[in-house]
Amino acid sequence: MTDDEQMKFTEILRAQIAELESYDRSAKDSRATVTLDQTSVGRLSRIDAMQQQAMANATSQRRKAEITQAIAALARIQQGEFGYCVECGEDIAPKRLSHNPAIATCITCASG
Repeated sequence: MTDDEQMKFTEILRAQIAELESYDRSAKDSRATVTLDQTSVGRLSRIDAMQQQAMANATSQRRKAEITQAIAALARIQQGEFGYCVECGEDIAPKRLSHNPAIATCITCASG
């Protein structure tokens, strides 16, 4: 992989991390604890609010996992190991990396 390609992927990964962190910060209120005051909110509304909170928490966890994967990809770039499958060591297809630069495995290893 050329230095220009590595720079391009570094920029893409940093932009992804910044975007995911921004989304996570903006959704902080939706993960707040649901108030259980029955006088102000009916039972079904509370259940709906709790379900929305659970979905927001799950989305936040997914974003954090994606951030972790992107950070690991940046580390692989710095170590000169980017673009190689972490399981078998073979090249990861350029189209696969273009779709998701944080990917760490080739299609064969990802398929199981």
